[in-house]
Amino acid sequence: MAKKNYKVVWSDEAKSDLKDIYNYIKNKSPQGAKSVISDIRNAPKKIHFSQQNELEHYNNTYYRIIVRNYKLLYRVYEDKRELVVYVVFDARQSPEKLIGK
Repeated sequence: MAKKNYKVVWSDEAKSDLKDIYNYIKNKSPQGAKSVISDIRNAPKKIHFSQQNELEHYNNTYYRIIVRNYKLLYRVYEDKRELVVYVVFDARQSPEKLIGK
């Protein structure tokens, strides 16, 4: 990671999203659900800040990463040295209906 010692913080909404994703997948495959959630939870730790994907239509404030079929929207707070994940959603959904809930 280009910027070391950044703490990853999951918002309450993102935590709820993870639970919903887990519960949905576990009905088909409990082991698959664990694997997907593990991949999602580990993804922010692997971000190379030079390779961030900005969502320009959100005033350059949110970034996204895609993990399997899911998108994570997050912000980086330089002053706190934090990366905050705000939402996790199926990549086929539109982020417009998720931001600002």
